[in-house]
Amino acid sequence: MAQLLERDGYRAVRSARKADVLIVNTCGFIGPAREESYSVLRSLAEAKRPGQILIAAGCLTQRYGEEVARRVPGVDGILGTRRWMDIVDVARSLRQSPHPQPLYHLPETPTIGADERGTLRAARGSEASAYLKIADGCRRPCAFCAIPLIKGTLVSRPLESILADARALTRSGVRELNLIAQDTTDYGHDLGMKDGLTTLLERLTDEIPPEAGLDWIRILYAYPGYVTDQLIELMASRPQILPYLDIPLQHAHPATLRRMQRPANVDWVYKTIAKMRAALPGLAIRTTFIVGYPGETEAEFQALLDFVEEMRFDRVGTFLFSYEEGTPSAPLGDPVPAEVKEERYRRLMELQQGISLQINQSLVGKRLDVLIEGRDRGFLLGRSYRDAPEIDGWVFVEGQAEVGEILPVQITGAMAYDLSGVPARS
Repeated sequence: MAQLLERDGYRAVRSARKADVLIVNTCGFIGPAREESYSVLRSLAEAKRPGQILIAAGCLTQRYGEEVARRVPGVDGILGTRRWMDIVDVARSLRQSPHPQPLYHLPETPTIGADERGTLRAARGSEASAYLKIADGCRRPCAFCAIPLIKGTLVSRPLESILADARALTRSGVRELNLIAQDTTDYGHDLGMKDGLTTLLERLTDEIPPEAGLDWIRILYAYPGYVTDQLIELMASRPQILPYLDIPLQHAHPATLRRMQRPANVDWVYKTIAKMRAALPGLAIRTTFIVGYPGETEAEFQALLDFVEEMRFDRVGTFLFSYEEGTPSAPLGDPVPAEVKEERYRRLMELQQGISLQINQSLVGKRLDVLIEGRDRGFLLGRSYRDAPEIDGWVFVEGQAEVGEILPVQITGAMAYDLSGVPARS
């Protein structure tokens, strides 16, 4: 949306007070995210000056557009996930003529496959890093998840379109591409491709080599059971593809996983991660878990703790189960008490914090390439291959470097989630 607006003559400003158009890209995935979205919308609506317009966009509006208008009367426009490419038309219409009621723009047309109008399916996270969307929607049956209700089923982007965006981003100075979708390992299924993610990565690395300026390719949101031997082999043979995998597992007890309608073959997880660690020395694995899912017993939760302690994941995110109407899990209700969820969350995160610290301490004395993204309190801020943008840790580096530079760093200190170091001597 930002790129489309900039092409139409808009420019971004840092202060909401100075903006002519305020856009809130909402989240509707779980209750706390919805409430945060409402809070931001209300605060902006209350502070609106004459002539300013406020547009609510994203997942919350796609699913709950009428409720957004009711709860935040100051919203001028409502734009869903499936026609975000119409942001310029919506903004122009609102600025040209006042609307007594919010202007709705919520057609059910799928996002991908609609008129892309030459826009990139990418968002710059920083000067040297970008997210590149390869598909949207999801066809998995996870019982707790509202994404299919919001986004619809899987729709993959044409391979050539993804490659064109990757080339354009690389020409603009991006050195890291983060491939994203609700399920990257399902890419191309609807296009008749077998192991489409591997095919895409082969083309990316063949056609945009490091000499062209693209140093890192990161895979986010892989689905258990769909990390193929071919994908592992390609990751091991192409240095551009980082030895990093984000694979949300959600739980480790087969009974819980079956109630979640998730893959319940925990043996596959053990075998595949062992295979990956053998093929990819230094592999960093991020995963996420849900605690307090309906029916989760203390024994099932203890199995999750034992699994995390045994597997020693590099990064773990944990969510408290959130009841979502309309999902397959809705009939189960929300029977686990909030205080039990909180206590389990605390125990799991305390366990993982100790594991993360130990893993980070093992890196002291080693050398890591670090992508510099800024400066804070006298230190350079950067990320290694082990750190996905926005969700993982930082490497704090003493010295001088340009933003966008990949700097060899000698690690000298370790914290639970972050590292510190100095430029490595050649």
